[in-house]
Amino acid sequence: MVKLRLKRCGRKQRAVYRIVAIDVRSRREGRDLRKVGFYDPIKNQTYLNVPAILYFLEKGAQPTETVQDILKKAKVFKFKEFRPNS
Repeated sequence: MVKLRLKRCGRKQRAVYRIVAIDVRSRREGRDLRKVGFYDPIKNQTYLNVPAILYFLEKGAQPTETVQDILKKAKVFKFKEFRPNS
């Protein structure tokens, strides 16, 4: 199963995150399938590759809670009706 989750980058006390599509069995810093976005909580900046995100969501990828909140703020779900498999 594939998840959309955050991958930590940056230095100490200045964390930035990549939003990646990754296999659920991989660890946080493991090899990702594709980078689909970027999130900087300090500067409150977000970059999203919306077509790539929608592609993975259509294929059944599940976003983590944090990534889902980021996508909701960016209004990505207005392009696609998303129902998490809980």
